Amino acid sequence: MNLRPDTRRRVTLIGTFTIAIILAIMPFPTWAEPFRPDWVALVLIYWCLAVPERVAVGTGWLLGFLQDVLYGSLLGSNALGKTLVAYLTVRLHLQVRMFPRWQQAVSVLGLLSANQLLVLWIRGAIGQAPETFSYWTPSIVGALLWPWLFVILRDLRRRSDIA
Repeated sequence: MNLRPDTRRRVTLIGTFTIAIILAIMPFPTWAEPFRPDWVALVLIYWCLAVPERVAVGTGWLLGFLQDVLYGSLLGSNALGKTLVAYLTVRLHLQVRMFPRWQQAVSVLGLLSANQLLVLWIRGAIGQAPETFSYWTPSIVGALLWPWLFVILRDLRRRSDIA
């Protein structure tokens, strides 16, 4: 199937976000649920680093809003968190792109934690705050997965000729 370069780029971007959303809502065993990384935020961070002129705050808001609808959570809580992640990533993309992979993972940990802290604050304001430390494990798992996810998405970006 031969697609125009513009169409191929769009399909790649939308496809990666679709896969991230599917991974986010796919059922996990009960014991593994606390370890599920925020796939949508990870993919959003990658694309905001790679092509900040195409994927930015609006995309973060849209993805977060979609997550709010899919999770049945307070409308706007994930949207606000993903908007913050996208804004910070685009704002710092020149610095973060220069870091070695392990330092990028530390930066990703900070971005994911900022997202979770904002969502925690909103949930706490409406009386739904979690009681356990396991609330923070998705950020840690996401940071540990970052080097591999980065390599996979970078290869996909190069094959799709997204610049």
